[in-house]
Amino acid sequence: MGIRTVAVCSDVDSNSMHRMLADEAYVIGPAASQESYLRMDRIVDVALKSGSQAIHPGYGFLSENTEFAELCEKSGLIFIGPPASAIRDMGIKSTSKEIMFKAGVPIIEGYFGNDQSIKRLKDEAKKIGYPVMIKAVRGGGGKGMRIARDESEFESQLDSAKREALKSFADDVVLIEKFVETPRHVEVQIFGDMHGNYVYLFERDCSVQRRHQKIIEEAPGPGISTSERKKLGESAVLAASAVNYVGAGTVEFIMDRNHNFYFMEMNTRLQVEHPVSEMITSTDLVEWQIKVAAGERLPKLQEEIHLNGHSFEARIYAEDPSNNFMPGSGHLKYLKTPKPSEHIRIETGVKEGDDVSVYYDPMIAKLVVWGPDRNSALRKLQTALSEYNIAGLNTNVNFLMVLSRHPEFKAGNVHTDFISEHYDELFSRNSITDQLLCEAAFAIVRHNKNNYNTADQYPAFGVGTGQRVNHNYSMKLKLQHGHESTDVLITYQGIEQIVVQINDKSYSVSNASNEPDGEIQFCNIDGTMHKSKIIVDNNRIYLFTTNGSYELQIPLPKFFSASVSGESSKGADSPMPGVVEKIFVKEGDKVNEGDPLVVMIAMKMEFVIKAPNSGVINKILFKPGDTVDKNVSLIEFQATV
Repeated sequence: MGIRTVAVCSDVDSNSMHRMLADEAYVIGPAASQESYLRMDRIVDVALKSGSQAIHPGYGFLSENTEFAELCEKSGLIFIGPPASAIRDMGIKSTSKEIMFKAGVPIIEGYFGNDQSIKRLKDEAKKIGYPVMIKAVRGGGGKGMRIARDESEFESQLDSAKREALKSFADDVVLIEKFVETPRHVEVQIFGDMHGNYVYLFERDCSVQRRHQKIIEEAPGPGISTSERKKLGESAVLAASAVNYVGAGTVEFIMDRNHNFYFMEMNTRLQVEHPVSEMITSTDLVEWQIKVAAGERLPKLQEEIHLNGHSFEARIYAEDPSNNFMPGSGHLKYLKTPKPSEHIRIETGVKEGDDVSVYYDPMIAKLVVWGPDRNSALRKLQTALSEYNIAGLNTNVNFLMVLSRHPEFKAGNVHTDFISEHYDELFSRNSITDQLLCEAAFAIVRHNKNNYNTADQYPAFGVGTGQRVNHNYSMKLKLQHGHESTDVLITYQGIEQIVVQINDKSYSVSNASNEPDGEIQFCNIDGTMHKSKIIVDNNRIYLFTTNGSYELQIPLPKFFSASVSGESSKGADSPMPGVVEKIFVKEGDKVNEGDPLVVMIAMKMEFVIKAPNSGVINKILFKPGDTVDKNVSLIEFQATV
């Protein structure tokens, strides 16, 4: 569009991709979002200093902040989003529910009042009937949302929701509404302009979630009929027109098993998952945002917008699905993506060699695909996920591959409890096979040959080519995959020819390609050729296959390690890297198993660490505001017998 761009960033993002892609960039504060990305004054100062005409607020932080939209207007800057009045009406969920009720849009029963006393909220929850959803009136993205399944846990869930809401949106006001069991999350992309025109760009299904945050989205929604699609779209436009909405917005609905739908909330910004709507309508919604903010009419009217094909978006997160999707951080040691094309999009803010920090959302990228129908789009997604290869930190790529291949997901039978309902199948143990062990062993042999350094006193694989006079050299290794350990005996038969013994079986393995050594390995295993992508990094071997990735480790001798693991900490450990937010206990306190000890914040999410058993607090090792690594002891205490 020929528009020059100016980026702002915190000091930890000073080398980030978004800063490097901009024409100009300014550091506006330290890592904590309250001192950088939420500082409205600093952002506006940068805009004025740089001669900017407009501000695009992105997906989060200030994108749904009424005060920021008003400040932009007062400063003579165009806010690329809806008017402040619409953000106020629809951004505060309690207000939006009342407006929708008056406009004739169906809503879920609940309490949306101003009395925020614990007694009033608890009484209203009892009237509504458990389970109830406690939800921050501002913001979105699953922040400040908790489910209270009975009265006994209401206050603790309320307290947690309020703390997280205050941290994310600087407002801890909540609403209470009836929690609909196993619903679908269906949302409609709408657009309005300053000339009274409104359109909908069909629906997205975002039902598969963890911690009330979306993992995979698709458009259009599976199993939704043409007439239902029209009703959804028209209801969404009715919602937008009720507040004189301008720009891009998303009207979110809860849909029950009978396809009855109820207004949930409106996100007064562009959604993370907007690319799937673009893919099925051949539009560029960011371009639309800019044109509408400049006072132009919508590029297309409703009759000009046509649904074509099917699209999926998979969110690539730095997290550990096997550990309750615990967010992580670390160094992106290796990163290779599918090749982008007309039908495969990769939207990311990181590159190989970057660090994923503890301060912001753990999303690494969005993988978006399109196909002429749902089945073809899903196959394309599955293939693209197998080509999304990351080493250096935990990700959810393997989980997404398993999820996308689940029979119920393939059938389109999705709902918000999908992961918990199919937990056993989605988290079934993925054991390492003899074939993969042979491929790893051969990769080690090739690594030895190509990287042998005679000057290295302690090489991890210090045997060179393995050639010996009058005998065949053998090497014993222990390969670990998670908690699974296998003894492997490698016997050299010649240059890149080995015999691999695993338990009581032997396999003949040799090179099957004349191509120069690289990431792609071709090897014959007992006469059958196998192709794989393998990375050897010190004592770790990463295998990337069509069925997922595997990380193998060769345990190092104790003298290689900086510290030798001993007994587990007799206290509470940090489950992930993060910042200590709150400490509930003091030294000398008696605690029971399950009592809350510490609140940690990581990737904008709140985690409560509880006592692993009953005991007395001996020592508190950190204070609020401290940054801690994963598996660090936070509190020491003497367990009671």
